[in-house]
Amino acid sequence: MDSVDRACVPSCERGNLRGGYVRQQLPGHSNPYGSCFADVLRRFSFQPLRQNPLLGPSSSTLEKFGALVWGKVVHQHQGWRLVASIWLHAGVIHLLTNMISLVFIGIRLEQQFGFVRIGLIYLLSGFGGTIMSSLFIRNSTSVGASGALFGLLGAMLSELIANWAIYTSKAAALLSLLAILVINLAVGILPYVDNFAHIGGFLAGFLLGFVLLFQPQFGWVEHHNLPAANQVKSKHKVYQYVLCVIALLLLIAGFVVGLVLLYRGVNGNDHCKWCHYISCVPTSKWSCGN
Repeated sequence: MDSVDRACVPSCERGNLRGGYVRQQLPGHSNPYGSCFADVLRRFSFQPLRQNPLLGPSSSTLEKFGALVWGKVVHQHQGWRLVASIWLHAGVIHLLTNMISLVFIGIRLEQQFGFVRIGLIYLLSGFGGTIMSSLFIRNSTSVGASGALFGLLGAMLSELIANWAIYTSKAAALLSLLAILVINLAVGILPYVDNFAHIGGFLAGFLLGFVLLFQPQFGWVEHHNLPAANQVKSKHKVYQYVLCVIALLLLIAGFVVGLVLLYRGVNGNDHCKWCHYISCVPTSKWSCGN
């Protein structure tokens, strides 16, 4: 399966995005990265490939449309960016990768549970991903829907756990889902990939799965046609209700605490010195920088 990455856009119209500001290209100055890619498209052309290899705009353009920028969210009270950035992508390649992943992940869930519940999980997981990202990443512009996609993966895992009794190939389903999750999280340690959004979205989706995706226990649908001795007495098992309540409380607490910490300007890296390695691990091939 393709990776589902939320991108930290590496560059702007002139130079890289560093320290929370963008150096705009001045009139009459040539772009040090070269001419636009596919400039035959004129205003619909892309930034030079050296600047944005994903076939997309500059980070300053994405900022204007609602990309996630910590300073604008906290100091300029633009909280709407926590939601708007979910719908933006760093380029055509980024968009296609996420959409292909959405097809593989989302179709089964939507067919089984309906677009309302899956759409709610998608949106709230994306929101949880942007909150987590803002708590740990301050000096990059972040866009993408992969936090929401990881939320669907998390919901698939919790749905499997909550409805464990009705599945036959439990171990195979669990192992394949964990393998997909580990591979995608491993991709997140590359530079310019926002793994904090992945993790935040996954956690939100995992909890939402317990709340929205638990199913009636085996035999409930046909219980009216069965002899009284064989009829299922309760639509759901007790542990499903318990998991639902605990997950809902944890979800509400997570959103509230995350938003409070975000708007108080708390930097998660100050309280977790090694957490920056979750989103980028420096090697001889690349450095993580800011």
